[in-house]
Amino acid sequence: MAIVKPFAGILPKPNLAEKVACLPYDVMNRKEAKKMAEGNPDSFLHVVRSEIDLDDSIDDHDDRVYARARQALDQMLASGTLVQDDAAHFYIYRQMMNGRIQTGIVGCTSIDDYMNDIIKKHEFTRPAKEVDRIKNFDACEAHTEPVFLTYRQDLRINKIVNDWIKYHMPLFNFVASDGIAHVLWRVDDKKAATEIEHIFAQTPYLYIADGHHRSASSVKVGLSRREAMPKFTGDEPFNYFMAVIFPDEDLFIMDYNRVVADLNGYDKASFLNAVETKFDMVSGPSEVPYKPMHHSEFGMYLDGLWYGIRAKEGTYDSSHPIAHLDVSILQNNLLEPVLGIKDPRTDDLTFLPNESEVPREPL
Repeated sequence: MAIVKPFAGILPKPNLAEKVACLPYDVMNRKEAKKMAEGNPDSFLHVVRSEIDLDDSIDDHDDRVYARARQALDQMLASGTLVQDDAAHFYIYRQMMNGRIQTGIVGCTSIDDYMNDIIKKHEFTRPAKEVDRIKNFDACEAHTEPVFLTYRQDLRINKIVNDWIKYHMPLFNFVASDGIAHVLWRVDDKKAATEIEHIFAQTPYLYIADGHHRSASSVKVGLSRREAMPKFTGDEPFNYFMAVIFPDEDLFIMDYNRVVADLNGYDKASFLNAVETKFDMVSGPSEVPYKPMHHSEFGMYLDGLWYGIRAKEGTYDSSHPIAHLDVSILQNNLLEPVLGIKDPRTDDLTFLPNESEVPREPL
């Protein structure tokens, strides 16, 4: 059963929350991050993408980058931009985007649950990204970004959350520059916190929705700290990592696209023929980006045009909890057999958070 605990969060001053808040660290490159934080010393990008405050000649993964992250975090705490709660709490976090609302519990989850598969994974991690977050978390001695988890909806937690929201004012409530609204409440009632912890202790599994690298990195930092403290009790903060836990009924996962630089020896016509052995064409070619709306559908950008493709029946095991995921369908039917991407952790594959960044290469 899952372990979920309250913790003493580090929060921005309410009047600075909008300035501190930033996009996830991995949805922009260094140049874009620098532009986003320009003129805003309070942006948390100075912590999660601290290379923006160093000379461009310094590599993104140089040790000086992580030392700068710790310096930025310490400065924000010293100035009062960030303040750590003096007691452990759960928090309720709500996102609103395009009329859709998702509301979750922010707490700490166990590295042992991760290792014992109570926290379920569905993707491999890329070593370079993992090492980057290990160094950031380790230098800062903090989980500077949460993992997004989900669980099968429990109406008891729904009631606690809804009652709390109904009768308490939020700490923060603002709309970011990308149009997404963010609202946060502190659950500062011990009885409610105990009940939340008790209900999660009856929850058999949590599932990683987003944050495989952050969770893997957090676990490795925790294990490193255990090695340095052989008589650890299991209660130390390094045995846990921060997560936002959404019920499955609420959860909305934004696309995270794969970009391949070449067609693995195919020309355009033969590549499309290879695709059509496992996928049906449902749209295109078109200059308008194709936005999948159903399971096993994908938007494909090729030679300046967009196609909509859907996996054919029988190309995946719909009863398997991992094999029927879109990420697995794409990997097993196109990326590996056609494009030669056998290991997405190490092969030449780039990731983009949405279709707004159109790749310049053939696919």
